[in-house]
Amino acid sequence: MQEYMDFISNNLMLSIAWIVIAVMLLTTVFKDKFSKFKGINPQQATLLINKEDAVVVDVRTAEEFKKGHVVNAKNIPLSQINEGKLNIIENKKNNPIIVVCATGARSSGAAAKLVTAGFEKVYSLSPGMSGWTAANLPTTKK
Repeated sequence: MQEYMDFISNNLMLSIAWIVIAVMLLTTVFKDKFSKFKGINPQQATLLINKEDAVVVDVRTAEEFKKGHVVNAKNIPLSQINEGKLNIIENKKNNPIIVVCATGARSSGAAAKLVTAGFEKVYSLSPGMSGWTAANLPTTKK
């Protein structure tokens, strides 16, 4: 035990960095474990779309959406979700909902809002559109 104390006192910055990283890792693990929505990859999203008639909700801005999006995706910008404007998908509360953004950062917050709004099966595409296009899955600009 004394060896650990000596190491910590001799390498204070390294020890603090290790503790911060450990706390961040544990926070991420617990957040994923106890969140009401699940993160999925592009292959899992494809299965949900094809087998369970999942609805893809793209939370990027209209300009980002026009540059390319998942086929048949509904564009509901994050600002509208935050305001509770969910008219487009209101009747799809029992369908799986896949929330997409550019990298997966915005989609997590939007997914949490959709769960709060009463949607039952909500998923967040964790790599976002960048992961979707990297997997060479179809996109459209229409």
